[in-house]
Amino acid sequence: MGQSNKLGVWILTALVVGNMVGSGIFMIPRSLSEAASPLGVLLGWLLTGFGVLMTALVFGNLALRKPELTGGPQIYAKELFRPRSHAGTLSGFMASWGYWIGNFAGNVAIITTFASYLSTFFPILTSQSELFTIGSTVIRTGNLMTFIVCTLLLWGTHFIILGGMEQAGKINFLATAAKVIGFFLFIIIGLFAFQKANILPFSAPRFDEAGNSLGLYGQINNAAITTLWAFIGVESAVVFASRARRPVDVKRATVLGLLIALVIYIGISMLVMGMLDQKSLIASEKPLIDAIETVLGPIGGQVLAILGLISLFGSTIGWVWLSAEVPYQAARQGLFLQSFLKENKKGLPVFSLIVTNILGQLFVFSTISNSIANAFDFIIFIATLSYLVPYFISSVFQLKLVLTGETYSNMRSRVVDGVIAAISTLYSIWVIIAGTSDLKTFTFGVILLASGIFFYGRVAPQRLKETT
Repeated sequence: MGQSNKLGVWILTALVVGNMVGSGIFMIPRSLSEAASPLGVLLGWLLTGFGVLMTALVFGNLALRKPELTGGPQIYAKELFRPRSHAGTLSGFMASWGYWIGNFAGNVAIITTFASYLSTFFPILTSQSELFTIGSTVIRTGNLMTFIVCTLLLWGTHFIILGGMEQAGKINFLATAAKVIGFFLFIIIGLFAFQKANILPFSAPRFDEAGNSLGLYGQINNAAITTLWAFIGVESAVVFASRARRPVDVKRATVLGLLIALVIYIGISMLVMGMLDQKSLIASEKPLIDAIETVLGPIGGQVLAILGLISLFGSTIGWVWLSAEVPYQAARQGLFLQSFLKENKKGLPVFSLIVTNILGQLFVFSTISNSIANAFDFIIFIATLSYLVPYFISSVFQLKLVLTGETYSNMRSRVVDGVIAAISTLYSIWVIIAGTSDLKTFTFGVILLASGIFFYGRVAPQRLKETT
């Protein structure tokens, strides 16, 4: 692949920011206001931001020290075991499988959110009028129209990506640039509309479901768990490491993308708290739109809806592209079905992209029926582990390199990277425990990850043949 087809630092940064700053930013201010006081929210952001920064530094270090291991943080799973062992192959395959499943299922959540924002301009997308019935399933006008919109967005994105990395990268970059500029304009407007009285008292108790009062520590814990989901996607540049112009660009894009996203998240969540009183914010189903309408009126809400559509469109390109890249890169490492190695003339994983989007299309059918949609929401909920486990795997692999001294020539680098890896590992453990604290969620998450075992039989013999 020539240098002209490689991804530069700015395109990689756009992928990180675009994949991190998606639909979550539009609802997270309300969730945070409910979980913690303004002080608890601010400290929660700083805690999560610090933990994710350590993980981002781990990603960057591994991209530089192990440039031959590409495809995402889950790839490092095989390196935790003896080289070319079945244990290494199995762990690498299972981690890649779970991460892939979580990604293409999550894509549909972004796509359906796009349809919900489009309903601001086309109310028919929310129409409850009945069209026809299939068995016990009632097909409503809004559901059918949403299905059509989601399908068009999924396959439209598919063909944009097939047009080439440069084209897809530029479109994603423009969408991300537009959203970043838009959100920074929102922050500027918010500074003028900010009412100090709305965030007072700055530190006040919150209450759990049982009615027990939560102090500052409990609020920080709640806020940190809520903010955690805002950082999913920080690994995006690592997934595309083999397509980067230079390994150092992966590290720079990961850290820079994280910092840009963190500024946007903290700025918007804190300012919305000052633009709406706490009762109104907690009750709001569209907090950013409600906040901007207090300043600019209905036209402000429509402008923000357009920004949401641009944001989600860019995120769709980034996540669909990333989702197809995961099994392709795993197959290159001998950790996935070899059929996923098929490329088109532009070097894009055409087979992986087709399979990923066909499976995504199956989930898009969830928009036809509310009952199916509820089942889909549950699948997304239990896919938590597929995102969180790779972060832990990367941190532990970095610790392994530090302890063995592999790739290191001086003690100072080992100590610095060891401290970063240790903090990242502890943070990852906390994230997994906190994010899957519900036993039902944890159990079904493990089942989702383990479902790939049925396909491992087609990977193991090929891997064994390559190593003998």
